[in-house]
Amino acid sequence: MKIDLTGKRAIVTGSTLGIGFAIAKGLAAAGAEVVVNGRKAEAVAAAVEALKGDGAVRGVVADLGTAEGCATLVKAVPQADILVNNVGIYTPDDFFEAGDEVWQRYFDINVMSGVRLARAYLPGMAAKGWGRVVFLSSESGVAIPADMIPYGFSKTAAISIAHGLAKRMAGTGVTVNSVLPGPTFTEGVADMVRAEAEKQGVALKDAVDAFTRAARPTSIIQRAATPEEVANMVVYVCSKLASATTGAALRVDGGVVDGLV
Repeated sequence: MKIDLTGKRAIVTGSTLGIGFAIAKGLAAAGAEVVVNGRKAEAVAAAVEALKGDGAVRGVVADLGTAEGCATLVKAVPQADILVNNVGIYTPDDFFEAGDEVWQRYFDINVMSGVRLARAYLPGMAAKGWGRVVFLSSESGVAIPADMIPYGFSKTAAISIAHGLAKRMAGTGVTVNSVLPGPTFTEGVADMVRAEAEKQGVALKDAVDAFTRAARPTSIIQRAATPEEVANMVVYVCSKLASATTGAALRVDGGVVDGLV
């Protein structure tokens, strides 16, 4: 199976680190022209530099948690063949302590960024008769964690939007899907367990895997996934080979969600 995205332009939001960076790398290696995005100019520049050997890559600095930031990205890149709505935030938030501002921040960043960009780019994809949109959701959008309800809500919204948009784009040659990672060994997750790893004197990867087993005991692989393992699914869904996959919620959760489908 050969994935060839030569001639396609891909935007990956929130792609300076972690899963987003791995997706950008995978798409560039498949031949796509990739647009990397982040809020900080230095982070975007570093990511572009790191990806230079993988293909044609450029960067756009924009805070996609605002309408103005989304407009900045669209102005810089008016057309795209592939849109990966990856940007997002996550933290533990107790329901009774999280004020309106917490919910609004999740909504603005995790939900409305994807809504605004899909609204901007989907018509152009439909006009060309080909396009791919992927929303990065989470297993937490299906099995809502008790300590991350605002986050889980935002990821459920991503699944719903992707499914509805797939129907809206019926017959256009454009597919829309969501991808649901489980615990993944990213820089953000590593930071969450770093203090405990140092306290116990264990390797960071071992601490992340132990955290995965404790926090998600239903995990079948019994470890955190790598960003590359998640990116592999996204790159496939963005390819010409996935032309019959749309409206799907595709799990890369290591079996955390205990269900037949």
